[in-house]
Amino acid sequence: MAAAAAAAAFAFTHHHRYLLLFFLLYGLSSAAAAIDFLFDSFAPADASSNLTLIGDARIDGSVLCFTNDSNYYSLGRVFYRTRLRTAASGGSPNPSLFSFSTSFVFSIVPGIETSPGFGLAFVLSNSTSPPGALAGQYFGVFSNATHQTPAPLLVVEFDTGHNPEFDDPIDNHVGVDLNFVVSSRTERAGFYRANGSSTAPEFLNMRSGRNIRAWIEFNGPRYQINVTIAPAEDPRPPRPLISYTDPVIANYVSPEMFVGFSASKVQWVEEQRVLAWSFSDTGSMAREINVSNLPNFSPPPPPVSSGSPSAGLIVGISVACIVVSVCFAGIYWYCRWRRRVKIRKEENEDEEEWESKYWPRRFKYDDLWSATDGFSRERLLGFGGFGKVYRGVLPASVGEEGVNGGSSGRRVREHETKEVAVKCVSHDSKQGVREFMAEISSMGRLQHRSLVDMRGWCRKGNELMLVYEYMPNGNLSQWLFPEGQRGAPLGWESRRQVLVDVAEALLYLHQGWEQVVLHRDVKCSNILLDAGMRARLGDFGLAKLYERGVAPCSTRVVGTLGYLAPEMAMASAPTAAADVYSFGVVVLEVACGRRPIERAERVEDDDWVLVDWVRDMYAEKKLLEAADRRMQQFPRAEMELVLKLGLACCHPDPEQRPTMKEVVELLLNADNVTAL
Repeated sequence: MAAAAAAAAFAFTHHHRYLLLFFLLYGLSSAAAAIDFLFDSFAPADASSNLTLIGDARIDGSVLCFTNDSNYYSLGRVFYRTRLRTAASGGSPNPSLFSFSTSFVFSIVPGIETSPGFGLAFVLSNSTSPPGALAGQYFGVFSNATHQTPAPLLVVEFDTGHNPEFDDPIDNHVGVDLNFVVSSRTERAGFYRANGSSTAPEFLNMRSGRNIRAWIEFNGPRYQINVTIAPAEDPRPPRPLISYTDPVIANYVSPEMFVGFSASKVQWVEEQRVLAWSFSDTGSMAREINVSNLPNFSPPPPPVSSGSPSAGLIVGISVACIVVSVCFAGIYWYCRWRRRVKIRKEENEDEEEWESKYWPRRFKYDDLWSATDGFSRERLLGFGGFGKVYRGVLPASVGEEGVNGGSSGRRVREHETKEVAVKCVSHDSKQGVREFMAEISSMGRLQHRSLVDMRGWCRKGNELMLVYEYMPNGNLSQWLFPEGQRGAPLGWESRRQVLVDVAEALLYLHQGWEQVVLHRDVKCSNILLDAGMRARLGDFGLAKLYERGVAPCSTRVVGTLGYLAPEMAMASAPTAAADVYSFGVVVLEVACGRRPIERAERVEDDDWVLVDWVRDMYAEKKLLEAADRRMQQFPRAEMELVLKLGLACCHPDPEQRPTMKEVVELLLNADNVTAL
């Protein structure tokens, strides 16, 4: 018995020692996986060792900068290289989330004080290149999706722009965004004084150039995000500006995510900088930042005269100001009375001399306002190359007559209505409106069954509204890809007909009209489907016209990544061959059911490119394996021909690509493959 007891005691002690060793090793591995860093400033060496810089992001001096003044659609992102552990893996519907604490100092300075603002975003993302990310008011991380969908992207925005369509309260606000540009929670930028008695936060202008410090606490177990801001030189406020709690946050994180910042712009210049950054997910607060030596980017105050005016001069100026004020007040009220009398005519019916030469269908602004319910978010269809697109319902009498009095002579029933799509385009000058209308006017004369029909226009100030025929079945991408599926995937006959329609439209643009028209943005989202599922090519916001026999002028490179011909990286002059390349990418999308680029999950991996993949499948004699397997059946010979046609259109040498005339002939005879 004594020997047995001794053996049991030895076994227990031995087992206990292994348990102790296991927990010790587990604690060490957990500590190794933790992230804790402090950047009181940034150095060029950080870009290669600790940070990943994307787009126009760079280290300038000792600060992070995100945008390039000379780049129209500039965006930049900076991420810490090591992924942050944010949620327990295992696929649980209610995963356990982990906590972190971060603090940083930022500065935002506009190039022109009155220009639209953009702001800065703190980002948690499972990819350093979120799919569909756009510049401008999308912070370089959001797409132009009109609905929120669960995906691992969580953003705290420090927004300096006022976008009413995104429910922004003012142009200076802080928001929490869950994979959607419309914030789930937003507050006017401000902070609570440490010794203040006010229950409301004190306003803080984030666009003044002064250094502003932000604190973000993510409490995983409570599904809570706390955001606090204050001037960098002030102590931390006693309470956060935003305290957002919602279990739905779990739908927008993944087990591991990158943490960092993103910012973007369009034509207006705005300098967004991060001067210092502290972060910790060890369970303690992020380390304190030394703000005493940070650079200051606030614009200098206007000079003040050192001389003191005499008493007589002060009295003279005061009297003169009173007299002038009375005169101006009288003129103001008189002009306001006159304007009130004429405001309807000025807004809706007066047209300037230069407008009279454009096509005659001009709509009243009030009619378009009513048709779109005041351009409400519920009527928003999406975002085109130059602006937002809304669905409108017009009385048929308005659609027939417009404003200029022209009537088709058809008898219109009293309650008859007509659906239209209204695209709102804003310009920063009247000259910009004039130039845009000159080109769109020419587009308005294009007539082909496979082009979206332009019904007319309306102008109010520097805002131009274009009225198009409404396409009830949306765009082609919504019928090809699972994430936007409107119905069952298109069958082969429907897909082939779509390709024929688009090819005929491009043939008309390149060779069938009085001028050569280059679309420059051929892609699935710009191919719309009518009630009969026939394809119409739309969105001519980037199109260019030129006379036959005249070489097109060079311009800035425009288009969509994945559809751009490779030669456009070297020469910015648009060509018909570049349109053919974009059409070839569409052909491969339709045949394969996959997008042109699929982002890699990890930074070190290359993105997947559709054209390269199909080319590899062809080289391996496995071309038909690239076809979309969601189609129940398809003619193998036709599918092979279409895939080869897509590769031919995407030939790296533009001289080797077929013309649209040759493409149309091939597609129309695709059922007679042996004859070809």
